[in-house]
Amino acid sequence: MMTSVSKRSPASPAAAARRRSPLDRRLDTELFKALADPTRAKLLACLIKCGRACSVSEVAECCAVDFSVVARHLGTLARAGLLSADKQGRTVWYAARSSDLSERLRALAEAIEAWPTTCNAPACQDGNCCDAKH
Repeated sequence: MMTSVSKRSPASPAAAARRRSPLDRRLDTELFKALADPTRAKLLACLIKCGRACSVSEVAECCAVDFSVVARHLGTLARAGLLSADKQGRTVWYAARSSDLSERLRALAEAIEAWPTTCNAPACQDGNCCDAKH
C-alpha cells in the first residue's frame, strides 16, 4: 500500500520576498559569494583603485593573474552587480560600480543597526527567531 504525501506548493518568489525582514533582504548572498574569493576581491580592489574602465588584459597585467582566470572572475563580479561591463568590438571594458557597492553595504549596516537587540516575537520564545516576521 502506497501512502500519498502532500506537499505544499512553493510560495511565489514575490510572496517569499514580502515575508522577509528588511535585514534578510539586505543579506545579498550573491554579493558575498562574489566577494568571498580572494582573487575576485583583489581584482575588484584593483578596478576601484584604477578609477576607470579597464580591459581584461589590463587587469590581468596589473594584478599578475592569468588572462582566462581574470576574464572568468570579472564576469562573476559583473553578474553580482559589482562591475559594469561594456563590450566594444572584441574587448570588454570593466569598471567598478563603487557607489553601488557602498550603497549596498551601507543599507546592510543600517538594517543590522536597526534590528532590535531583543526580540519579543512569539516564535522567538520557542527558539524559532529566524521564522519570525518582524
